[in-house]
Amino acid sequence: MGPMTRLLVVDDDPLVRSGLRLILSAAEDLKVVAEAADGTEVMDLVDRHRPDLVLMDIRMPRMDGLATTEALRRRPDPPQVLILTTFTTDGYILRALAAGAAGYVLKHTPPAQIVAAVRNVMAGEPVLSPEAVRQLIATVTDAPPRSDEADAEARDRAAAQGLLELLGERERTVALAVAEGKTNAQIASACHMSLSTVKAHVSHILTKLDLNNRVQIALLVYRAGLI
Repeated sequence: MGPMTRLLVVDDDPLVRSGLRLILSAAEDLKVVAEAADGTEVMDLVDRHRPDLVLMDIRMPRMDGLATTEALRRRPDPPQVLILTTFTTDGYILRALAAGAAGYVLKHTPPAQIVAAVRNVMAGEPVLSPEAVRQLIATVTDAPPRSDEADAEARDRAAAQGLLELLGERERTVALAVAEGKTNAQIASACHMSLSTVKAHVSHILTKLDLNNRVQIALLVYRAGLI
């Protein structure tokens, strides 16, 4: 078992907090050290309990999770933040990522996957639910092009396909799986690779294609017409 990860659960619904505590505390390497019902309570609890990661709801009565994430991530040596919410609105997702959240997961995610998301974030792997990835892709791609943009759209697709041709076969397989919203662990299981191999492939994809994160991989795959 690796080092213990200390968690702060932030949600205005006491039943949700209780359920998350049960789910997370069942894992030997996770410990819920505190709970908060509103963003206004978070800074004091972080100072007192020094959590490694904050599970953050969005909708709260006085200070919402997005504002709290922005404030928290501006502090020196802040904990990681994993957004856990029912909302997939593109504005929420983009603002959460811009604020420094390391993941965005929906509350209906199965318990084992919530635990896995926490572990992935602590391992340095950003986590986005498949719904969040699809919403981000839709935000960028669903606006109908003007008639004078048709040629540009065709060139964009050809350019995306050309970039993906720089990848090896296994890297393209991993890129497609990333675009489908799969985590590294899920890709490893589905593609019969070790976790370290998947991580290496993702790193190579980002380097070869000069991309910054997994969302950009997903957008490129979508623009190439592969999903």
